[in-house]
Amino acid sequence: MADDYRRHDFELERRIFEIDNKCSCLRAEKQDDDYLQNASAILEKLKGFYRHGGESLNLSKLLQDYTQVILDITFYEENQLVDQEFPEDSSPFKIQQLLQDLTEPEMLVARLAPGQEVQCVLGTELLECLYWRRGALLYMYCHTLHQRKQWIKKNKDTFIKCIQEGVRYLMRMLQVRNTVKLSDGVVLHDSGASILSEGIFSDTHLLTMMYIGEMCFWAVKYEDCSADPTDHKEDGLQFRDIGTQILNKYVNACEGPLQGQGWNTENAKEILSILQ
Repeated sequence: MADDYRRHDFELERRIFEIDNKCSCLRAEKQDDDYLQNASAILEKLKGFYRHGGESLNLSKLLQDYTQVILDITFYEENQLVDQEFPEDSSPFKIQQLLQDLTEPEMLVARLAPGQEVQCVLGTELLECLYWRRGALLYMYCHTLHQRKQWIKKNKDTFIKCIQEGVRYLMRMLQVRNTVKLSDGVVLHDSGASILSEGIFSDTHLLTMMYIGEMCFWAVKYEDCSADPTDHKEDGLQFRDIGTQILNKYVNACEGPLQGQGWNTENAKEILSILQ
C-alpha cells in the first residue's frame, strides 16, 4: 500500500514538472497572459513543496492546486482554438487532448485517494468547473461545426457524437450539487430560494441550460434528417426530451424569479416550439 502511494505521488510530482515545462513554453508565446501567470505562480509553489521533501502533505490541497493549474493552462489553449475558429485539420486532436487534460484531476483523485469522493477531495466548485469546461468546449466546437454545412453532410456521425458527449458533461455539471430541498409549508417569498430549489446556483448554471438546449436542437435537426431513423437511438441521449425539459426550466426561471435581470428567452422559446 505504501509503495503504491509513493509510486502515485511520484507520478503527480512528475506531472507537475511536465506541466511546468509546458506552461513555460506557452508563456514564451504570450508572457502577459493572466491565466498562464496564475498557473506559473501555483506551479512554483507546488515545485517548492516537492523540493522541500513534500512533508506535511495535504493531499486535497495539492490536488486542488494542480487542478487549478490545469484549468488555467487549458483555458489559454481553448482561447487559441476559438480565436482560430477551430481549424478543421487540427481541432479534433487538440480537443481530445484538452478533454483528456481536464479529466486527469478526477483520475488522479481515484488513484491517490481511493475510496474518497472526487467532490470531497477537489471541492464542489472545481468539480463543476471541470465538467463545465469540457461541455462548454464541445459546445463552442459544435457551434462552429454547425455553420459548416458541407462538413456536417460528410461527418454527421462525428457531429452527433460531439454533441452527445458535450451534453453529458453539461448535465453532469448541473448534477454536482443537489437541489436545495425546501421544508414542507415553506412559502417562497424570495427569488433566491425558488431558483435554488430548481438547482440553479449561478449564472453559469443558467448558461449551461441554454447550451444543452441548443445542442439538443442541433442533434434533433440532424437526426431527423438521417436516412436511418434508428441511428444514435440505442445508446444515445433522448435529445428532444432533454432539450424540452431543460429549456422549460430555463424559461421559467428567467421569466419568473430572474425576470428583469437581463436573461433573454426568445431563442429558448423558438427552440422549444420546434422540440415540443
